[in-house]
Amino acid sequence: MESRQGSGFWVLIVLICGGICGILVSAQNHRPKNVQVALRAKWEGTPLLLEAGELLSREWKDLFWEFIEAWLQIEENNLAISTARGCLTKILECGRSFLNEGLASMFEFSLILRSASPRLVLYRQLAGESLSSFPLNDEVTTDSVEGGISGPDDEPGDKKDDPLLVGVNPKSVGGECCWVDTGGSLFFDVAELLLWFQAKNGMAEDSFQQPELFEFDHIYFDSNFSSPIAILYGALGTDCFREFHTTLVKAAKEGKVKYVVRPVLASGCELKSNPCGAIGTRDPLNLGGYGVELALKNMEYKAMDDSTVKKSVTLEDPHIEDLSQEVRGFIFSKILERKSELKTEIMAFRDYLLSSTISDALDVWELKDLGHQTAQKIVHASDPLQSMQEINTNFPSIVSSLSRMKLNESIKDEILANQRMIPPGKSLMALNGALINIEDIDLYLLVDLVHQELSLADQFSKLKIPESSIRKLLSTLPTPEASTFRVDFRSSHVHYLNNLEEDSMYKRWQSNVNEILMPVFPGQLRYIRKNLFHAVYVVDPASSCGLEVINMIIDMYENQLPVRFAVILYSMKFMKKIEINAGELHAAANDSHLEEDISLLIIRLFMYIREQHGVRTAFTFLGHINKLHIESGDHSEDSPERHLVEGAFVETLLPKSKSPPQDLLLKLGNEKMFLEVAQESCMFVFKLGFSKRNCCLLMNGLVYDSNEDALISAMNEEVPRIQEQVYFGHIDSQTDVLDKFLSESGISRYNPQIMTDGKVKPKFLSLSESILDKDSVLKDISYLHSPDTVDDLKPVTHLLAVDVTSKKGIRLLQEGIYYLRELSKRARVGVLFGPPSMSVNSPALIFVKVFEITASSYSHKKEVLNFLDQLCSFYQNAYQETSSLPDDGIRAFVDKVLELADAYKLPSKGYRSALIEFSVVDLRNHLNKAALFLHGHLGIDSNFHAVITNGRVIQLADDDTFLSHDLHLLESLEFKQRVKHFVEIIEDAKWEDTDPDSLTSKFLSDVIMLVSSSMGTRDRAIESARFEVLHSKYSAVVLNSEKSSIHIDAVIDPLSPSGQKLASLLQILQKYIQPSLRIVLNPLSSMVDLPLKSYYRYVIPSMDDFSNTDYIVNGPKAFFANMPLSKTLTMNLDVPEPWLVEPIIAVYDLDNILLENLGETRTLQAVFQLEALVLTGHCFEKDHDPPRGLQLILGTKTTPHLVDTLVMANLGYWQMKVSPGTWYLQLAPGRSSELYLLKDDDGSQRTALSKRITINDMRGRVVYLEVVKKKGMENEKLLLSGDDDSHSREANKESGKGWNKNLLKWASGLIGTSHLSKKRESTSVEGKSGRHGKPINIFSIASGHLYERFLKIMILTVLKNTHRPVKFWFIKNYLSPQFKDVIPHMAKEYGFDYELITYKWPSWLHKQKEKQRIIWAYKILFLDVIFPISLEKVIFVDADQIVRADMGELYDMDTKGRPLAYTPFCDNNKDMDGYRFWRQGFWKEHLRGKPYHISALYVVDLVKFRQKAAGDTLRVVYETLSKDPNSLANLDQDLPNYAQHTVPIFSLPQEWLWCESWCGNSTKSKAKTIDLCNNPMTKEPKLQGARRIVAEWSDIDLEARRFTAKILGEEMDEPEPAPSSSQPSNLVKDESSDVDSESKAEL
Repeated sequence: MESRQGSGFWVLIVLICGGICGILVSAQNHRPKNVQVALRAKWEGTPLLLEAGELLSREWKDLFWEFIEAWLQIEENNLAISTARGCLTKILECGRSFLNEGLASMFEFSLILRSASPRLVLYRQLAGESLSSFPLNDEVTTDSVEGGISGPDDEPGDKKDDPLLVGVNPKSVGGECCWVDTGGSLFFDVAELLLWFQAKNGMAEDSFQQPELFEFDHIYFDSNFSSPIAILYGALGTDCFREFHTTLVKAAKEGKVKYVVRPVLASGCELKSNPCGAIGTRDPLNLGGYGVELALKNMEYKAMDDSTVKKSVTLEDPHIEDLSQEVRGFIFSKILERKSELKTEIMAFRDYLLSSTISDALDVWELKDLGHQTAQKIVHASDPLQSMQEINTNFPSIVSSLSRMKLNESIKDEILANQRMIPPGKSLMALNGALINIEDIDLYLLVDLVHQELSLADQFSKLKIPESSIRKLLSTLPTPEASTFRVDFRSSHVHYLNNLEEDSMYKRWQSNVNEILMPVFPGQLRYIRKNLFHAVYVVDPASSCGLEVINMIIDMYENQLPVRFAVILYSMKFMKKIEINAGELHAAANDSHLEEDISLLIIRLFMYIREQHGVRTAFTFLGHINKLHIESGDHSEDSPERHLVEGAFVETLLPKSKSPPQDLLLKLGNEKMFLEVAQESCMFVFKLGFSKRNCCLLMNGLVYDSNEDALISAMNEEVPRIQEQVYFGHIDSQTDVLDKFLSESGISRYNPQIMTDGKVKPKFLSLSESILDKDSVLKDISYLHSPDTVDDLKPVTHLLAVDVTSKKGIRLLQEGIYYLRELSKRARVGVLFGPPSMSVNSPALIFVKVFEITASSYSHKKEVLNFLDQLCSFYQNAYQETSSLPDDGIRAFVDKVLELADAYKLPSKGYRSALIEFSVVDLRNHLNKAALFLHGHLGIDSNFHAVITNGRVIQLADDDTFLSHDLHLLESLEFKQRVKHFVEIIEDAKWEDTDPDSLTSKFLSDVIMLVSSSMGTRDRAIESARFEVLHSKYSAVVLNSEKSSIHIDAVIDPLSPSGQKLASLLQILQKYIQPSLRIVLNPLSSMVDLPLKSYYRYVIPSMDDFSNTDYIVNGPKAFFANMPLSKTLTMNLDVPEPWLVEPIIAVYDLDNILLENLGETRTLQAVFQLEALVLTGHCFEKDHDPPRGLQLILGTKTTPHLVDTLVMANLGYWQMKVSPGTWYLQLAPGRSSELYLLKDDDGSQRTALSKRITINDMRGRVVYLEVVKKKGMENEKLLLSGDDDSHSREANKESGKGWNKNLLKWASGLIGTSHLSKKRESTSVEGKSGRHGKPINIFSIASGHLYERFLKIMILTVLKNTHRPVKFWFIKNYLSPQFKDVIPHMAKEYGFDYELITYKWPSWLHKQKEKQRIIWAYKILFLDVIFPISLEKVIFVDADQIVRADMGELYDMDTKGRPLAYTPFCDNNKDMDGYRFWRQGFWKEHLRGKPYHISALYVVDLVKFRQKAAGDTLRVVYETLSKDPNSLANLDQDLPNYAQHTVPIFSLPQEWLWCESWCGNSTKSKAKTIDLCNNPMTKEPKLQGARRIVAEWSDIDLEARRFTAKILGEEMDEPEPAPSSSQPSNLVKDESSDVDSESKAEL
């Protein structure tokens, strides 16, 4: 048998050799070519050793310090490693020793991925700020601190001049690589630091401010919280770090400092570190976690540059070709093993086979079962994931062999059966039951999600929870945050004005509730005789707000608005008294100043009139008060005077009362009638939680502002909820709608800090991470319980963080006691006391000790809560303001405590002995641990107050009140929404490996608290899918892993773009964590075209990126071997959503890659750069539309304005470019900050001047920003109305008023640029070539070398025809490195300005797939936000346009107040009539006589464009139309033409744009611009048409090319001879060039 195989092999070889003679010459000319792509970070490489420390601190903060100690120990043992891979292995070995297997694997991959690098860049920023704060000598200057980083391939000024790169590595100062910052001094020497320690011991607190600490800082666990802060900037691996670290650890343990490390290896210190400490810093940081696509390009119009590339670029050696992959049935690695002497012939044969395997089209019958054949190939493979990846990443080369595979009908039948339950081609993926957004998933997000699950599983395992229960917990989906919290206001204190179901004024209305399902025009109300909308206003009738609301209610009632109106009345003054008296009504009622309270008087009179004369008369009385108040001329904020109230009473009752109203007033005043009811009404409002709100509306229990717009908005939001209930039959004509809603989702109290609206996620803290520490402060806490419930399971745990030296702290403590006294059977309360800085003889220390003795020893006693309440009152009244007591004072305090103990039947002897024996040092250590816990996990200081409920954190400011009612609300919501699901799992758990005696109620309560707190920190979707209903016998890949805590369900179309990426991501997971996988394949069952026309590589880092011979780290790259030679390819990068990337090295045209033109070069290489991360957000104003046009600025502490942007009306969206670092977001000076304030995002009503944003990973940030109008500015508008005078801009300039003046104060660059960043991104050439007058702004976009060649010609023709200054604006995203190199020199030579601008496609806006359509979209969709706010007008000119007139004439043209001006398509070339689609069918009907315009040239009046919100309108229209693949064929042209009824277009004179295709030659002589439109009839190549149509084109092209060659140092080919002028005239006509300007193959 072997001999047969051997002879067969020799026959094969003979055949190969025989065939070689015929193909060798051809193959040599067509050697397969490769493509290699890398993506670099913009910042300098960071040390791998420091990244490891950051990754370990993510697991548990103390692991950072343990890793340091472990590495220092390794260094002591003479670390001698000479390669990068050796260092990586050693670092991994050290780090993995602290982790379980799953987390260790994720640690390894995260380190190779370099995902912690941004965190180190952030520390560099802080290090630079530290050095720049103390210029101690000449060396320490801004330059030395923020000096540039030079790499081998960096362009001059590329990094150091980029102000957005705030984390530039500081240079070492005087050769010192470590320093300690104490806020007042920098210490570069340990001896100086020791002297400072000695000096501090005898000194008072320094006058300087201590350094600011952040939540990401590493604080040494034995530090004293109240000690001075000492921050060490330095790097593990250097000798100076070891010295400083040893000294500071010792000082921290002695209580001298709070020791903090910020890991930084300063520039110039690499050689002072041990070799492994500097690994990663010597090389550019090449990133992984992105995809590269080489798509087969449609070359219908042959739009390629014919210039030849004259030089190549030297990069790293490309990868070796993988010969083990099968090529047409041959595995060449095995053939070469046997016949190595025939290597040349065998490789030539392989090259021939590869060059002939590319397919971009198949016959229809070959496509029929292609999806099913692919599924079969995958499921039958030995490694299905690898097979799927090979197929969909090399599909054009594999499709032919796939289509010939015999199909198993069982696979096809199962796929078709599954597709009855899920649409064909649909892809889904779930991690432990929670769906992941396939469109947004990337490697960094997936790693974070998986790490989160593994970390939770590790924590739960350490809590001794059984594995089966852990899997159930991880599969628990979070409940959606309820966005419809309804306050249950049902009470006798609600005074209804009307009743739609009973009042005669509504008797003509329809009573059928199904009427609400009938369609109406937008904004139209539905008049149904049913109480569907209950508008209950909570008002103080003596406030100006309250009086305005009453007036508004009466007006809307008289206008028969279909709403049931009511009021709840209260007195703000009396409410404050209730609050002062801790919510006690009787104490507040006994106040002696009640006679002066006008509000209570009005309420009493209202009650009397309501009882005697009816509710409508009572409302009339309130209206009369407002009328008399206005007539009195007193428009102040003060309450109406008493005589006005009495006058209104008399005026109201005079026609109705039998006795004089004055006598009634006297009687009511003397007898205090209805006073108690009025006070109870105030108490009711207090309990509802509205004591801080002046006026508000409850729409069916939902809370809104009290203005009329809020009412309409509330009704519009409520309508779909009611419609849904009616549709499903849950509401009918007999249903009481209010009772139904409030019974189902009503709560008894409103607190915005507890009831989040869904936009801002509640803050959670994982307590299980903390309790696993052997010295955790949580282990020392004893809990208080409601009477007789000590032994019950308590699923809810409140931890109160209390500063006992403040009145607010004691008040919070007492509210916790009241809460327990009011009987809470499912909750307990623990206390974290502070501050830790109390003196030895402080009465606060004794108070804390007494409280802890009581909680730990006597919490089961019946009177314990009363005792603690009295203890708090006694301490607050007698001792709280005393910082220190003499010995006799302490004895008196203790005696009083013993006396109280006896009074409440607690053992005073026990207290006496415990107080005598207690150690002040131990207690202060406990307080210090509590303070470190709060600061380390929450970032709050000891004088702050907080409530932590099962991990949910609510921080309280000084003006916040948190009552026992709020604790009840918090308990109720947390239990219902989150905790009860975990309780069921924990109670059902089988604790087989746990001692039954330890399964106490406290143990289970602790476990529930810890589990629910950890689960609260989980960031995952709330949606799930029922994957189990899908069949998986024949068409699924199932890989079971019983022990894995990660389970992945997926439905994947393997022949889809998402399938290309998912195949790679799943392979990574399989390699590192071996999850349990179930992948159901779901290909399209019928195809009319190839589903994939591209090659794809997902870039994944590996150990091979680290050299095994030296210290070089190459980083991951995408490598495409053996790509087709004769097919034109275009390169696209599939990067994570927050990344902005651009090419920095690319000799060849990446838009039009034709590998047969590479000559001797085997590998085309390109390098991209991560230019910036994108910070995105949504800005909102409660109960209002998003504040469109609001201006935001972003910067650092030292430079507040680096980036600016506008808020869109679409979802309040905004975006800015950032890099890793700490940033501060503010409202821009001017109109925005005059009208608005930022609100804190903790649910409180507090405002802030700025919002700090930390960028410390590769995922960017999404920020939800709430703003609120300043007092008195509620009715002011941010922008001028679009309906204002059409010449408002000129009026504004003359008057100096209007919003533009404010904008111009600060507007400086578009998104991602500013007056600082323009140093590199733009140029300004003043007076060049004698240009003068108003500047002309011209905007264009180009992609690919050909269109960049056209763009230079367009620039020159513009400049040659005007004497005015010109500024060009270019979309940066698609420009080649060569163009970006040439354009600064060209600007200088020809005297123009330019700026490169960019904008990241918003994630919520429907994405285009093709690069061409994306480019079209950039022409129209972001005009309002991509330019600086100061820019008033811009002209778009197509790159392939030739200008023959002064563009200043067009720039100055009056567009009649319209935001856009386009040229209509001309119609004098009758040969093209068949292509004029706008004259028939849909377009003819839609345009209604308006012209269809060409988009090659248009003017944008940006002032009008922004005022009319044209950008928002266009995006809405685009979002609606673009989801239909048959609409917007010519996107940039169809969109504005379709929308011109709402975004009006001014039609420019016809001569402003001529193109041969549509206009013909008769009007060419008048043309002011000529556009090289594609011609759908002749499909003439672009360059050929340009030379033929435009006489001057060749000369200008030659000028531009010569200039480019001179700048790039290239030789230039001789120009081709111009086409003969003796061509037949009919040729000109036949080849008249152009499609509809922007047809499918053109920009």
